[in-house]
Amino acid sequence: MRKSHPVRRAVLAGAATVSGIVLLLSLKPASDPGSASAAGGAVPPAAAQSPQGGRGAGAGTVTGDAASTQYGPVQVRLTVSDGRITKAEAVQAPKGGQSDRVTADAVPKLNRAAVAAGSADIDAVSGATYTSAGYVKSLQSALDKAAAAAGSGSRAEAGAGAAEEGAGAGQGTQVLTGDAAQTQYGPVQVRVTVSGGKITEVETLQAPKGGRSDQVTADAVPKLDRAAVTAGSADIDAVSGATYTSAGYKQSLQSALDRAGG
Repeated sequence: MRKSHPVRRAVLAGAATVSGIVLLLSLKPASDPGSASAAGGAVPPAAAQSPQGGRGAGAGTVTGDAASTQYGPVQVRLTVSDGRITKAEAVQAPKGGQSDRVTADAVPKLNRAAVAAGSADIDAVSGATYTSAGYVKSLQSALDKAAAAAGSGSRAEAGAGAAEEGAGAGQGTQVLTGDAAQTQYGPVQVRVTVSGGKITEVETLQAPKGGRSDQVTADAVPKLDRAAVTAGSADIDAVSGATYTSAGYKQSLQSALDRAGG
């Protein structure tokens, strides 16, 4: 038998070693950064963030309509963030005499209940039936406005990609209720309809009443309504003989226009 040549044995041994290394390398697990996601692992932070804020994104305040009760108006303002009520406050509530004590006891409880429930489905406070009913009514109107604003914002975002800045403010129709302005003779609150960026209608929801105030309100309010539509702003003159009512009207009108973006 022929003996293997020493050089030949060295070559064969080297080839076997190289083959073994190649085989080991081929069995090493893949380290592709995407393999964890593909296998159901943690999603990279960039992918975990939703590209769409949705109707719950952002934060803002919305004021419900003032609800009249046997003991005075109740009006609720909400702070909404990410689609949830984060704060509720009564900007108007019955006051004077026994109402002061009832309001001081009931309103904080109703505020907490509204935040906890996230809706107007809350229980009345014992001993404050009328205040609770007015609170719930105003709270619901605030929630309705928040929902309408969210829906309007979603539609605008979907269709206004190429619109000029500010162009969307002049499109569509909005009905906006201003804050109730307190005057020496009672609250004044205005609701405005804005269409095409212009005031098309103004309605006074609250105005001083009782005794002499009935006559003043009946004379002044229609004039103030017409003046607001004509001027297209809150820059209107006071009605002679109705200084306080006019001032409250302008204040509420301005707050409504501020909600419409000026």
